[in-house]
Amino acid sequence: MAKQLNFDLPVRAALGRGDFFVSPANKIALGLIESWSTWPGNKLVLSGPPGAGKTHLAHVWAGIVGAQIISAASLSGADIPALCTGPIAVEDIPEISQDKRAQTALFHVHNLTLAEGHSMLLTGINDPKHWGLSLPDLHSRMQGTTVATLSQPDDTLLMAVLAKQFNDRQLTPSADTIRYLLTHMDRSFDAATRIVAELDHLSLTEKRPITRTLAKRALN
Repeated sequence: MAKQLNFDLPVRAALGRGDFFVSPANKIALGLIESWSTWPGNKLVLSGPPGAGKTHLAHVWAGIVGAQIISAASLSGADIPALCTGPIAVEDIPEISQDKRAQTALFHVHNLTLAEGHSMLLTGINDPKHWGLSLPDLHSRMQGTTVATLSQPDDTLLMAVLAKQFNDRQLTPSADTIRYLLTHMDRSFDAATRIVAELDHLSLTEKRPITRTLAKRALN
């Protein structure tokens, strides 16, 4: 009998406004994203733990204002004048804490974008003062930016995050699986992402449905 092949297909996350679940943990940040025209200095920092929804909100904002999105690590080789012709979101800024060239590029993107009258969204884990930026002028500009913080999830939001993670992977867990996960997993967005990925892997390799029993194994 021919062996069945398993294909680890890429996950396509739904990143529209209608896919974003609003809760007390993110309501203020969403409000600031939607009221972008009132940002002090025409810029905003979006801060929060991994998986909190920073990228999702960046895409929501980009859809509203027609902005382009780029990772901070990609700035080193980017065409800076071309990037600054409209609104821009720069993601994961702490990742360039050891990259002086990328920091210099971000400094120029920041100044030119705002000088051209466009808005700028910047994302990263924690407050900008903890981003480890070594370029003093860039560090001071990040610290002088209004910060919208995404908090760790409450039960309602964590349930929605788990449901979305399953949906993004086109998985259908049993009715009691998400409730079981909620009462036994670490209380973080990052944990939700890891657990759903592990359940996807177990279900695919073992040809088993995603049930409470499989969830228990994934948590262990």
